[in-house]
Amino acid sequence: MFVRIVKMSFHEENIPKFLENFDSIKEKIRGSEGNRFLELYQDKYNPCIFFTYSYWETEEDLENYRRSALFDEVWTFTKQLFNDKPEAWSVDKLVSLT
Repeated sequence: MFVRIVKMSFHEENIPKFLENFDSIKEKIRGSEGNRFLELYQDKYNPCIFFTYSYWETEEDLENYRRSALFDEVWTFTKQLFNDKPEAWSVDKLVSLT
């Protein structure tokens, strides 16, 4: 299992559109094959910056999602709202304390 972190920055006037869309598709993303966890964060000091944080069973699961019609729908809508290029990282969790 690995973690995918995506940083997105939006024009302020587009934030409500992004949040409304995310709310409508979050369960579909979470229900994607191999997805085990999904969260959305908003930067504490810059409200235009958001992060998605998700757990995937395998890289193939993430790539299958990225090739899906759902991802195409999500990304086509979301990328129109950006004010900066998105960034993404795939990382392995080394330590977790709960």
